[in-house]
Amino acid sequence: MFLGIPKRALIIVAILAGVGLIYVMGTDKQVSEGATGGGSDSCRVTVTADVLNVRSAPDTGAEIVGKFNQNAETNALAEVQNGFRKIADNKWAKTEYLRPVSGNC
Repeated sequence: MFLGIPKRALIIVAILAGVGLIYVMGTDKQVSEGATGGGSDSCRVTVTADVLNVRSAPDTGAEIVGKFNQNAETNALAEVQNGFRKIADNKWAKTEYLRPVSGNC
């Protein structure tokens, strides 16, 4: 026991912290994989910016919820608002930095 905390509890906390860190570090990859259901209103896009912020809403002041590096590909939806393309629920990226690869973009 460490400071009265059982070893099993410390291991669980360490695992949860590791999973949380992996999630935060891999946000852009998670956004790009399976971001849409693949319906007829979806398409595939490539990032043209060096680093592209993914925001929680179609606004430059909205919270950044992920990032893409240049040449990353992701699924996107046909919906565009305020110069942002919807990638998934609560995930938007500037259209000027997305180049359509396939689909109805």
